[in-house]
Amino acid sequence: MRMRILYRSKTWELTGRTTVRDVIRKVGLHPEAVLAMRDGKLITDDVIVSGDDTVKLIAVVSGG
Repeated sequence: MRMRILYRSKTWELTGRTTVRDVIRKVGLHPEAVLAMRDGKLITDDVIVSGDDTVKLIAVVSGG
């Protein structure tokens, strides 16, 4: 089974069992620049994902 990673209009499929932090790095993003959601809930970057998980990454926006 493959996990799906969604970010804006991009989709990646990865195999294995890993942390959200490692997934973010594998797709070429900076862990502090995105938030991760699974099943509509915010998850931290130390959560383990695998199999049929779908993780949606959302860009962090800041400003003043």
